[in-house]
Amino acid sequence: MSDHPKRTSPPAEGDERATLAGFLQFHRETLARKCAGLTAGQLKQRAVPPSSLSLLGLVRHMTRGEQEWFGKALDGTGAWADQGGDDFDVDDVDAGKALELWEEACARSRAAVEAAESLDVTGRAYDKTLSLRWIITHMLEEYARHNGHADLLRERIDGVTGE
Repeated sequence: MSDHPKRTSPPAEGDERATLAGFLQFHRETLARKCAGLTAGQLKQRAVPPSSLSLLGLVRHMTRGEQEWFGKALDGTGAWADQGGDDFDVDDVDAGKALELWEEACARSRAAVEAAESLDVTGRAYDKTLSLRWIITHMLEEYARHNGHADLLRERIDGVTGE
């Protein structure tokens, strides 16, 4: 991962699908920026006690989210790679491998969204039928919440602030 990953602004005048996909990608790239330039130890640091959150734990959690909602619910394939263990138990996790799994999950999710006929395509999770529109909106909500956590973690780790 680059020290300064790019971040693409969502389209200001796009249709619904382009706008939703654009904001989701913006939030993915925001999390990548929060992790950029840190060592494995810093990524694992639980910097806001007593919380057990770490940047690497957030990455693993979002990997699971990408796999659960786009892999399992939308296209029915399930998890694309087993990252093992609890998302937030990162002490023995290979940080480079975890980041790689997240990037792969994001790429597969983007491909699943692009392959879908429309935002009205449905999948199933938790005994509910869910539209692609709902899935993307849910993932936006997840990334937005956790990027707020990432802001605080990164600032405590090395003082870096900003988007």
